[in-house]
Amino acid sequence: MKNKTMFYCTACGNELPKWAGQCPACKAWNTIVEQPAESKRRPANSPAGGQRTGVSRPRPIAEVECTTELRFETGMRELDRVLGGGAVQGSLVLVGGAPGIGKSTLMLQICDNLCRFAKVLYVSGEESERQIKLRADRLHVRGEGLYLQAETNLEEVVESVRELNPDVLIVDSIQTLYNGDLSTAPGSIGQVKDCTMALMQLAKGQGVTVFVIGHVNKEGSIAGPKVLEHMVDCVLYFEGEQQNSYRILRAAKNRFGATNEIGVFEMGDSGLREVPNPSEMLLSGRPQDTPGTCVTCVMEGVRPVLAEVQALLAPTSFNVPRRTANGFDFNRTNLLLAVLEKRGGLMVSSCDAYINVIGGLFLDEPAADLAMVIAMASSFRDKPVPGDLAAIGEVGLTGELRSVNALGQRLSEVHRLGFTKCLVPARSGGKVDVPDGLQLIKVRNIREALAALL
Repeated sequence: MKNKTMFYCTACGNELPKWAGQCPACKAWNTIVEQPAESKRRPANSPAGGQRTGVSRPRPIAEVECTTELRFETGMRELDRVLGGGAVQGSLVLVGGAPGIGKSTLMLQICDNLCRFAKVLYVSGEESERQIKLRADRLHVRGEGLYLQAETNLEEVVESVRELNPDVLIVDSIQTLYNGDLSTAPGSIGQVKDCTMALMQLAKGQGVTVFVIGHVNKEGSIAGPKVLEHMVDCVLYFEGEQQNSYRILRAAKNRFGATNEIGVFEMGDSGLREVPNPSEMLLSGRPQDTPGTCVTCVMEGVRPVLAEVQALLAPTSFNVPRRTANGFDFNRTNLLLAVLEKRGGLMVSSCDAYINVIGGLFLDEPAADLAMVIAMASSFRDKPVPGDLAAIGEVGLTGELRSVNALGQRLSEVHRLGFTKCLVPARSGGKVDVPDGLQLIKVRNIREALAALL
């Protein structure tokens, strides 16, 4: 008898009756894969189904008991900041990142603080218990209250949770877990969805805080269907280059907090070290008296962060100039180049343009527009920007400068890092407290900005 198969889109999780080159739901190309259909469905009261809570019936909202969410600190302030003030009891958190980036190290390090007041179960399908113990000794993680289990069977993991009744469950990784009732291989779409659903039922039914580690594919998204991110409460991405010691943790989804916070870590011999002041890290090694660089201040959540933007403009030898942007929106780059030529009077259309943001940041707010325009004009004219100057402002299509939010916080961070001048829009949108010793250069458009600096 021929086994029945189904087709899934790895980008959005859409099910299709047959293969297609493009997903009709998300319009992504070459994302349809074939998976065997689930031959057996697990009974609702089976061990892997989580704790049954009885038949669910509609209730008036006035009769629903509502208590404040219970949060607890993980021991790492940067992680707590990204989570919105700490982990929430009974939540399901998905931590994704490239292989070797430090996901397992981060999870094992927070166990040192969690074990002081909670019982933690660390389940690994990739390492043996001896390997985890050796890594814990290297990271100076104490063993009190920490339980290890090397297991890939979902039912065994659920049974261990019911026997041990831990407060925190860490699964490394979701792609190694499998449910024996399904005929598909571990890591397939059906297995990942089913195992995540079982862990979610554990979190909601028994109040266990679950941290799940997930690998990313070559596109940089969580391996498996996109619906996996919809099932969990928080999705955290651990980013960074392996040849670079700095790592950035950002939230792509958070039901209990903001999604624009970031946490910065530094990978060392003894594990991850928190970087409480990322501005100093991002500006370290900044060249002095060099054309094509400028500093701006962006808001990552409630934290102001200074970032260095670089631009290199050189005459092109091709009919169509080349444009490359790293850490900055490509379409926004082309827009600013057009404004710089039309409103700033610089013939940049005959130049190749290479844009880069130092430190692995991606600047997606308009406050970085002015600094990017200044860096491009500095590279074009081959004149350096003063090293003690920062630029903050949004650039419009007519070349005008618009005000940005939280300007007072940005100016305080600029002054704290030793800058004495700041280029800002003439209209600030309200009263702004300027720190003593910081000179504001107010300009109305990019022509005035270029005339004042270059």
